[in-house]
Amino acid sequence: MRRALSAAVAAALLAALTACGSNTDSTLRVGTLSDAPPNVYLDKGQFTGFDNELLRAIAAKENLKLEFASTDFSALLGQVASGRYDIGSSAIAQTEERKKTVDFSAAYDFETMSIQAKQGTPITGEQALAGKRVAVIQATVGDNWLTTKVPAAQAVRFPDYASALAALKTGAVDAYILDQSIAEKNVAANPGLVVVQSFTTDVPHGFAVKKGDTQLLGKLNDGLSQVIKDGTWLKLHRQFLPTAPVPAGFGS
Repeated sequence: MRRALSAAVAAALLAALTACGSNTDSTLRVGTLSDAPPNVYLDKGQFTGFDNELLRAIAAKENLKLEFASTDFSALLGQVASGRYDIGSSAIAQTEERKKTVDFSAAYDFETMSIQAKQGTPITGEQALAGKRVAVIQATVGDNWLTTKVPAAQAVRFPDYASALAALKTGAVDAYILDQSIAEKNVAANPGLVVVQSFTTDVPHGFAVKKGDTQLLGKLNDGLSQVIKDGTWLKLHRQFLPTAPVPAGFGS
């Protein structure tokens, strides 16, 4: 009797471990930001924005359950790599350096950047940033763009969008490099701020997953293909990013 019971317990434990081995069979933990509208932000207690609503639509196609949590962008990819989060959702640009840490889904958008400043600024474009204190979010494309394109600028790195915006408003920095969509939201919500210049890059956005998680990556890519084909992607893009260009192959 004891031997039969032990075998039953062992079988149950094996089944439980097998189920835990596939992160698509249970609730997926999503690391995101709470303060970067319109891509990712917290509204009335719910994480929303273009990226998060797109991820929800993909999850619905693939019968995946999601649980969102807030983190800093500078920590996000490391947390995905360590397994704290199954997915990173935050308009993450797919750079070669980041691909060493995590794997990415197929592209679901492309990076469009802006230079933001206060009204009356003498800054008229990227060359005028030389010698200026310029806010960037640490480890983002904006950070890399500034240090590569305008090495004479003084990059002032922040862990999140809210603190960088506060620095610009108080005059602690002269300008701020960030996603175009977020810059436009800042202008609308903060009289006295302007977008000096915007430019589109060829750097794709993707959802981040732990390296080697091909099962989850396959489901994300399959779901993404479906929401592009059925028009959901375009609907969400028009809702959250109405002034941003629609990349070829994503809708009309």
